[in-house]
Formats: sequence, structure tokens, C-alpha cells
Amino acid sequence: MTETVHCVWPGRAQLGEGPLWSTEHRALLFVDIRGSRLLVHYPQDGATHAWPLEEACCWLVPHAQGGFVAGLRSRIVRMELDIDGPRIVETLAHPVAGRSGQRLNDGKADPSGRLWFGTMDDAEQEANGGFYRFDRRGLSEVDTGYGVPNGPAIDASGTTLYHTNSPTCTVYAFDLTATGQLANKRAHLRFDPSHEGHPDGMTLDAEGGLWVAHWDGGCISRFLPDGTLDRRISLPASRVTSCAFGDDDFATLYITTASVGRDAEPQAGALFAVRPGVVGRAPCHYV
Repeated sequence: MTETVHCVWPGRAQLGEGPLWSTEHRALLFVDIRGSRLLVHYPQDGATHAWPLEEACCWLVPHAQGGFVAGLRSRIVRMELDIDGPRIVETLAHPVAGRSGQRLNDGKADPSGRLWFGTMDDAEQEANGGFYRFDRRGLSEVDTGYGVPNGPAIDASGTTLYHTNSPTCTVYAFDLTATGQLANKRAHLRFDPSHEGHPDGMTLDAEGGLWVAHWDGGCISRFLPDGTLDRRISLPASRVTSCAFGDDDFATLYITTASVGRDAEPQAGALFAVRPGVVGRAPCHYV
């Protein structure tokens, strides 16, 4: 199968991340963490709007009551978005309070409405980041020892959770219980950094295929549930950061990239789209 990759926004995000399809806005939301911007791409007319943020946003998750839950560098907030841009409604938690030099990175909700996200050393020197669950019971650290945590992805049944430690080139799988406990941590995928780069953000399609972005690998890969490589799609940017299905039919895979350290790449930091022949699922809401 030959897939055609299209550049749908040629801007140079320093660290494009967190793609999320919003059914409410019929748009693809994504962030530029290092550029402290929130961006919204409207496929209907190809327009992309950008708003500067006082504090960088690392990810967004739709809220069951409307708007979003957003992971800023230092806190989790409730955020709303209208024609004037994003507006913070309230602060929900301070996961890195008292942890100098740490910030949030990458988060998703599961089918039960729980939030899962990682924290990291912003200088990327220490493997002192954690993996957290946030729900009505509050904030809980569920795993430790992360350098750069990325791409939590949860299968449709809500029983398997995938999470990445990018510096060690490992995607882990966990069993996820009905009460939100993680068990049986195991290495699901291992990348060879010499030619594959490092695993970054990821998403699941409706068939259970796991799509993983390759930082410094210039591609995205689809893996079958047993970890077998199914296919790879090359991109004209080496630092591929994350991906998410979108459009009304969830048949378009949107892909974010980064321009940091890649001045010689004309399309580094752009937003790309491809129709890979499989569909995704609507993102889960935080409840």
C-alpha cells in the first residue's frame, strides 16, 4: 500500500505535539510546547489559527462537560476555546509542585474517563520523571524512572495501556484493571536508535494497530497487537513527534513534527496528514 502524505500546515513548530481531533470544533488541535502556542487546524478550509500562551501547553483531552482538560508545563487545568482563543477556567492539580525543573509531557484519557500523563526533567538530563493517573480520587503516581515519557495509548477495551520511555527506545505495555490499576509491565516494542530513532507519541486505530512516531527516524510505524511491524510511512521531517486520527470519519491520520535542531529541513515542524486505509476512534473524554 502506498500512502500519500500531505503537508496541511507548513509552519515551523519548535516542538509540535499533542494532536487531538475535536468533534466539538471539527478541527485538529495541537500544541507547540517550546513555542508556547496552541494551534487549531480546520480541514474544511485548510485554515490554521495559532494563539500564544502564557504557559506552554503539553496536551489536551476533551472534557465530558465541554471544553478540555489541558496539561500545562506546571499544572492541569480546565480550558475552554472560542473565537477569541483559549481561556483557563480553573486549575485542577499541580503534579510537579516542589519538583524543580520538571514539567508535564503527553497525556490521554481512557474509556473510563481517567487521565494518564507523564512528567519529565525539562532539561532532559535526569530520568526522574513519573507516570500519573488523575481521576475523581485525585492524583496518583503509578510508575517512575522516565527520562521523556510519551504517548500513553489505551485500547478500546480499556484493558491494555501503552506508554513510552523515549530515551531508552522502549514502548511498554501494562494490564489496566477496571479500577485503574496498572500491572504486568513489559517491554512491548524496542527501537534501534541507529536507524529507527526513538519512539515518541502514538495512537491506536479501530483494529488495534498501534501507530508510533519516530523522533529522529523520519517516519511513523504501525504495529499489530502482538508487536509485529505492519508498515512504515516516511515523512519529509526527521523529528516526528505524535499522531492522531481525525476528520468526521476518523480516517485521516494527522502527524506533528518538530523543527528544533533541524534548521536545514524545510518542512520540519509542519503538520502532515495521510489517509492510511484504516480508521481511528474518537478520543476518550475526561469525566
